[in-house]
Amino acid sequence: MQDTQSAIRDLDVHKITDAVRQMCIDTNHTLSADMRERLQKAQETEKSELGRKVLEQLELNLKIAGQDQIPICQDTGMAVVFMEIGQDVHLCGGDLTEAVNEGVRQGYVNGYLRKSVVSDPLVRKNTGDNTPAVLHVSIVPGTKVRITVAPKGFGSENKSRIFMLTPADGEDGVIAAVVQAVKDAGPNACPPMVIGVGIGGTFERCALLAKKALTLNTQEHSEDEHIAALEKTILEKINRTGIGPAGLGGTNTALSVRILTYPTHIAGLPVAVNICCHVNRHETCEL
Repeated sequence: MQDTQSAIRDLDVHKITDAVRQMCIDTNHTLSADMRERLQKAQETEKSELGRKVLEQLELNLKIAGQDQIPICQDTGMAVVFMEIGQDVHLCGGDLTEAVNEGVRQGYVNGYLRKSVVSDPLVRKNTGDNTPAVLHVSIVPGTKVRITVAPKGFGSENKSRIFMLTPADGEDGVIAAVVQAVKDAGPNACPPMVIGVGIGGTFERCALLAKKALTLNTQEHSEDEHIAALEKTILEKINRTGIGPAGLGGTNTALSVRILTYPTHIAGLPVAVNICCHVNRHETCEL
């Protein structure tokens, strides 16, 4: 009989705590390279003079945040954490969820980041350390643990939508739904925005897809040709709305549209739109 134990890798959850702590701090001070490139390109292509001035201010804000190690945005977000755990990894040394929350706690307290989480959605008492995180875990083949930390501010989060379309609505219905969500958000989502779209699955699955889509590289498009074409079409239509940077008019309302899909029921076409402002923060590490 084959010895399966030899393939198992032990990983102390304290290493996960350390990684989450550092990523919470880093993502609130600097944007990923693809986002910086997108903002620079927007500045170069923006046709509105006022829109260009707004984008110049955003670039200056990024520079100051990086140099002085202060948050890019005063809303340092609710910590969303995606974890892909190899099925041959044995997590030891403590509870996984608590390890992630401890990382968030240390990152936000020791990093002097704003604490924005309340323990009860109605009582509204602040937890004081930005915990708990919103943790999404999936089991994948292998012996690695991949962690993505994506702090999400609520100016844009509040403008996200779910549409339970019918199959008859088709691609045109999807396009119309996403564009309408952006129009409804207007200046309140702090454009230029990044648009994450989830299509398929169920009510809750498409929302998760939309959230995860925001962590994809904004310089790339889907490997599926018809989805890549849909991303480009939606982005063009959004940028023709004229909302522009900061909602003051212009040709760069959105920097990127990324779409993730999942099989769905014959009677449904769920579509989720998760909007993020220009401070689209996320970082990934592998342990």
